[in-house]
Amino acid sequence: MAALINQPGAKRILMVSRWGESLDLANAMKEEGHAMKFYIEDRPSREIGYGFVPKVRDWKKHVDWADLIIFDYTGFGAEADRLREAGKPVFGGTAYTDQLELDRNFGQQELQRHKIKTIPSHEFHSFQEAIRFVETHPNAYVVKPMGETQELKQLLFVGKDDRGEDVVRLLRAYEKSWGAGFGSFQLQRRVKGVEISISAFFNGKSFLAPYNVTFEHKKLFPKEVGVSTGEMGSSMFWTAHSPLFERTLQKFGPALARENFRGHLDINCIVNGNGVYPLEFTSRFGYPQIFIQRAGITEPMGELLYGIAAGTRETLQTRKGFQVGAFIAVPPFPYDDKKTFDLFSKDAVVVFQKGTEGIHPMHLKQVGDQWLITGNTGLAVLVTGTGLTMKDAQRTMYNRIGSVIVNNGYYRTDIGDRWQEDSDKLWSWGYL
Repeated sequence: MAALINQPGAKRILMVSRWGESLDLANAMKEEGHAMKFYIEDRPSREIGYGFVPKVRDWKKHVDWADLIIFDYTGFGAEADRLREAGKPVFGGTAYTDQLELDRNFGQQELQRHKIKTIPSHEFHSFQEAIRFVETHPNAYVVKPMGETQELKQLLFVGKDDRGEDVVRLLRAYEKSWGAGFGSFQLQRRVKGVEISISAFFNGKSFLAPYNVTFEHKKLFPKEVGVSTGEMGSSMFWTAHSPLFERTLQKFGPALARENFRGHLDINCIVNGNGVYPLEFTSRFGYPQIFIQRAGITEPMGELLYGIAAGTRETLQTRKGFQVGAFIAVPPFPYDDKKTFDLFSKDAVVVFQKGTEGIHPMHLKQVGDQWLITGNTGLAVLVTGTGLTMKDAQRTMYNRIGSVIVNNGYYRTDIGDRWQEDSDKLWSWGYL
C-alpha cells in the first residue's frame, strides 16, 4: 500500500456507501492506482465488494488515513459538513442538499423560492385523508412516498385515470397492506410531456461544465410496462450549453456555494410546450447514472472527484455523442425477498464471453477470477455502450449484453429507443 501511495497523484480514498451501490466506482479508482477503503452501512449488503476492493467495518476509524472521503448516498450530509469544516476534502452532500432530496415538500419550496415552476402537490399522513382529497379534486395524480419508504421504488405510482380513480384504488390497497407504517406521502398532479433530468458536478463555488442530460427508464418491462424499479437503465449525453440547465440547476448555484456543496446534483423534470416542471432532486450519485456517466468521462475518476472535493476543478473532459446503460437483474429484483434470492440467485456466477469492457459490477463479490452475485436484491451488472449516435451506443451496449451470461438474468431491450421521438419534441420546444 505504501508503494502505491508514492505513485504520482495517487490518493488514499475512503468510500462510505449506504448500500454498496458505488462498488464499480471504487473498483475503477483502485485500478487507477489509488489506495481504496470501502465501507457499507447496510448489513445485508456488506458482502458486496469483497475481492474487488479492501473493505472496512468502521469508516470513522479511517478518516485520518484518507486524503479524500466520498459519501455515495444521502443521509451523510451533516457528517460531510463537519469533515469539510475540519479541512478534509469530501465529495458528497450537505445537510441542505440531503433535505432537498429526502423532504419532498422542502425541495418544492426551494424550487419556488428560486422562481422555478412547480407542479401542484400535497402532503398526506393518512390514506383516508388523501382519498377524500382525490374524490373532492378529481384529476390524474402521482403517488410519491416520503422518508424511508421512498427507497421502495415500486411503491411510486403514476396514475393514468383523469379522475384519479386508479389512485383511489391504490391508496385503499396500501391502507390494507401498510396501515400507519407507510408514513407520509405526496400526491402530485400528473403533467404530460417528456421526462428528462439535468445534472452537474459542483466544486463548492460553481457547476462544472459540461452538464449531463439523462433519460431514465424506470419500469421493469420495455415500453414502460410493469412495476416501477427505480431504474432499469438510462441514455444520456453531455452538453456545454443547456436551456434546461439555465432554467433549473443554474439558479441554485449561489445557494450551493453558501452551503459549500461539493458533489453531484440532479433535477428530474417533465418538460412540454408550456415549460419545465421539476419533479425531484437527487443530491448524490444517481444509480446507474454515475456508471453511464463514467463511460462518457474521458479522465480518471479519482483525480476528478478529488479535484471537485478540493475545489480546484472547474471543468471535466467528456466524449461527444451518447452513452447508454442497462441493468442485468436476477430474482427477486425489484423486490426484497431473501428466500427467493437465496434459492435462485445467491452466489450465481457472471460469465463473460468477450471480456469485461463496459461491464460494471453491481451487487457482486469476486472469488478468484469469478464474479459472484451477492447482496439481497438481485442487481448483477450494469452494461454500458457509447457512440456518436444513439443507435451506435445502443448497438455497442446490446452486443456486450449478449456476451454476458447470467443465469435467470433479465434486462430491458429498449433503452435509448425513446430518443427518436423525445428529441423531436425537445428540439421543437427549445430545450436542446
